[in-house]
Amino acid sequence: MEAQEPINKSQEKQNEQRVNKKKQSKNDKFNWWQSLLILTITLVISVGTGYFVSNKYLWSEYDKGQFQQQLDSAKAAVDTKPNDPKIRVNLGYAYFLNDNNEEAIKQYKFAIDLDKNYFDAYFNLGLVYNKENRLNDSIKMAQKATEISPKDYKGFLLKGMSYRKLKMYKEAIEALNEANRLMPANTDIIYEVGRVAEDKGDKKNAEQIYKDALNYDPLYKPALEGLERVAKN
Repeated sequence: MEAQEPINKSQEKQNEQRVNKKKQSKNDKFNWWQSLLILTITLVISVGTGYFVSNKYLWSEYDKGQFQQQLDSAKAAVDTKPNDPKIRVNLGYAYFLNDNNEEAIKQYKFAIDLDKNYFDAYFNLGLVYNKENRLNDSIKMAQKATEISPKDYKGFLLKGMSYRKLKMYKEAIEALNEANRLMPANTDIIYEVGRVAEDKGDKKNAEQIYKDALNYDPLYKPALEGLERVAKN
């Protein structure tokens, strides 16, 4: 057997240390936000296939021109397999993109009837409820989603979004902490932490958190809009 070149243990150890430092840096950033926001909450007391959330529903006019075609394709797929919960969720999503929330809700509920443990149906139904500010219903769907798939961060992110809208900031941070544990350095999660700070009137730290989100994705539209909001106020 041909001899192999010996592994450079020193180089391997240095590479491992660099990776660990990067991971620790990401975690330290979120822990800083977490500690700051929880402290603020305490002071106030003393005297909230799945699809991505928040920014993924901000579409260009070019994209909107394709939504009807997507809806037609989803309808055709349902005609072929009417009892497939995944296809029903896809149809609901197509309705959602075409601003038909009523039909989207019907399709998501149909999918749940077909499969009581289908994460995507509960999650996407919760997104529609969140958009319509039916926040208690949104939290119920998010809770069900987290029970079905406790290792999927999106259910906890949705829960955090809904709690924030209800001004239940402590609960929002707890949900976002769990989402971050499952998916560190995700821009949707970072943005929602910034929204909590912004909604609480902490403009300075909201600005910094939005900037941190842009470090991971310089074109992340919600964070760019967040910076514009805090700059005006």
